[in-house]
Amino acid sequence: PGRARRLLLSQLFQPLSLPVGEAGWEGRPGEPTCRSQRLMLQGGLIHPTSPGCFCYLPPTVRAMEKLIRLMDEEMQAIGGQKLSLPCLSSAEPWRASGRWDQMGPELFRLLDRHNHSYCLGPTHEEVVTELVASQSNLSYKQLPLRLYQVTRKFRDEPKPRFGLLRSREFYMKDMYTFDASEEAARHTYDQVCDAYCRLFSRLGLPFVKVQAATGSIGGTTSHEFQLPADIGEDRLVLCPEGHFAANVETLNGEQTSCPTCGERLTETKGIEVGHTFFLGTKYSSVSNAVFSTPENKPQLAQMGCYGLGVSRILAASIEVLSTEDSIRWPSLIAPYQLCFIPPKRGSREEEEGVAQLERVYDDLAEALPHLASDTVLDDRTQLTIGKRLKDANKLGYPYVVIAGKRVCEDPPVFEVWNQNAGEVLFLTKEGVIELLSKVQV
Repeated sequence: PGRARRLLLSQLFQPLSLPVGEAGWEGRPGEPTCRSQRLMLQGGLIHPTSPGCFCYLPPTVRAMEKLIRLMDEEMQAIGGQKLSLPCLSSAEPWRASGRWDQMGPELFRLLDRHNHSYCLGPTHEEVVTELVASQSNLSYKQLPLRLYQVTRKFRDEPKPRFGLLRSREFYMKDMYTFDASEEAARHTYDQVCDAYCRLFSRLGLPFVKVQAATGSIGGTTSHEFQLPADIGEDRLVLCPEGHFAANVETLNGEQTSCPTCGERLTETKGIEVGHTFFLGTKYSSVSNAVFSTPENKPQLAQMGCYGLGVSRILAASIEVLSTEDSIRWPSLIAPYQLCFIPPKRGSREEEEGVAQLERVYDDLAEALPHLASDTVLDDRTQLTIGKRLKDANKLGYPYVVIAGKRVCEDPPVFEVWNQNAGEVLFLTKEGVIELLSKVQV
C-alpha cells in the first residue's frame, strides 16, 4: 500500500536488437531502408510479418493511442463526430462512382462464398456517402456534418518499402464533411486545414502545406501536408518567403519563381502525412446524398474529405526528428516519458541508490499521477549505468533519471537527462519532481 506499481523494463514486450543488421522482409541485401524503419526494427517497435505488413509492438501502440487522442481533440474542436465504417466494402458503390475500375490493382479485391465482389477499403468516400444518403429526412439544420474515423486501411502497394512510410496495411484518420452550400463547404475545408496545422505544430513537426493533385479521390481543390525529408517520395517546390508551396505534379512545365513575389523557388523532397480534398458533389450526386433546404426542396450536399496518416506520422516523425542511431519522438506522443536507472548490482551506491530512486518514483507517482503510467524502471541492474543510459538514449525517452555516485550525498542528487533539449541536470528529489511537473502527456 502507498507504493506505485512499478513498470519494469525487463517485463515489457519490446524485443530490442540494438544495434542490428538489416533484418526482416525489407532488410534483404540491396533493398532500400531508411532511418525510421531501421530504428523502429532495432528498438522493438515494429516486427515485419509479410511485405508491407507489421506487428505494432506495445510501445508503438502507446504512441499511436496518444497521437489518436490528439487527433480526437482537434477533430472534436471543429465539430467532428467519430464513427467506424467497415473495412470490407461491397463493390457496388465503388462501381457506381467509377473507382472500382479507376483504382486498378491498388485495390485489394476479394469474392465471398456467394461470388459477390468486395474490396478492403483504402478510403471510405463511397461508404460514408451511402450512409448519409440513407438518411431520407436530413435537414439543412443538421449541417454541417463532419464525420471521421481512425481505422486500418489497405492498399496493394506494388513495392512496399521504408517500413510504416509505405506499407500495404496502415492506420488513417479520415474525415468526411457534408455542407449545405459551396461557400459553407469551403469554410469547413479551411477549418480542417487549420486543425491539421495545429496538430503538426503541437507535435513540433516541421511541416509544409502544399498545393496538390486530386488524383483518384477527385474534387477541385487539394492540399498535402508534407514533412521535408531526403527519403520523401514527393518533390516539392517552396517559396523561401512562404508565399507559395506546391507538389511539382501540380505545376505546368518548369515553374522556377514564386507567382506572388518572384523569388526563386527551392526544391525539396517530402513525406506526405496529411491530405485534404474539396469534393463538391462528386460523390453526393452518385449516391443522391441530399438534404432538405429551408424551402423543403431536396439539394445535394457539398462534400470534402480529409486524411491523416496515423502510422505514417509515427514513422515520419521518427524519420525527421531522430539521429542516425537514436529515436527522438515528438514529446507529446513518446510511448513513455521517463526512464529511471538504478545503480549497478554490487556497486557501492546500490543499497542507498535503490532506496532513494524508489522514493522518488513513489513521490512522483503521488505528486504527478498522470506520469505514473508513463514511467519505466530499467531493472537490468546486471548492466552498467552507462550501457542502460545508452539504450535509453536510443529508445528516445524524453527524460532519464539516474541514481549515480551523487545519490549518496546529503541531500541525494540525481543525474537527469533531458533528451530533447540535449542537457544534463543534477537535481534533488524536489528538483526532479518540479522539472517533470512541466511535462505534458
